[in-house]
Amino acid sequence: MEANVVFDLGTILSVTTPILLTNIENLYEILNYMTGDNLFTHQLPRAANEMCPVILEQYPQLKDVDTTGVNRENWKEFLDEMIVKYGSHLPISPCGLFSHKKIDPQEEMISMLNGDESKLLLITPDFLDNEGEQERLKRHLRDMNE
Repeated sequence: MEANVVFDLGTILSVTTPILLTNIENLYEILNYMTGDNLFTHQLPRAANEMCPVILEQYPQLKDVDTTGVNRENWKEFLDEMIVKYGSHLPISPCGLFSHKKIDPQEEMISMLNGDESKLLLITPDFLDNEGEQERLKRHLRDMNE
């Protein structure tokens, strides 16, 4: 069994509340660790929804965290208050075998687009070196916005 990994409270609360209280890299780290997956950006909300109950099972006291009124101006003060109450870091266990459904990232994106693959544009690693592909992307984005 994999050992617990310690995460900062802002990262943990970014999974258990609707407020992002950390940087996106930390969110990737905790969700990839917990799920054993290598998530893409569009998969983070689903993974957070799956992992929220797993964290709350480990730390039921976090169910009491109320983010009502937290905004861009006061989130740091809010987080400081939560750290005083719950501690700055907590060890987190990975999820159980059936807590996360692995879905191919491209298939999930197509599903999110209601099956409309015309809205999906795959960018390959050599994309930045290809001016023709960059122009195609610009046209594609313009067409989508019209």
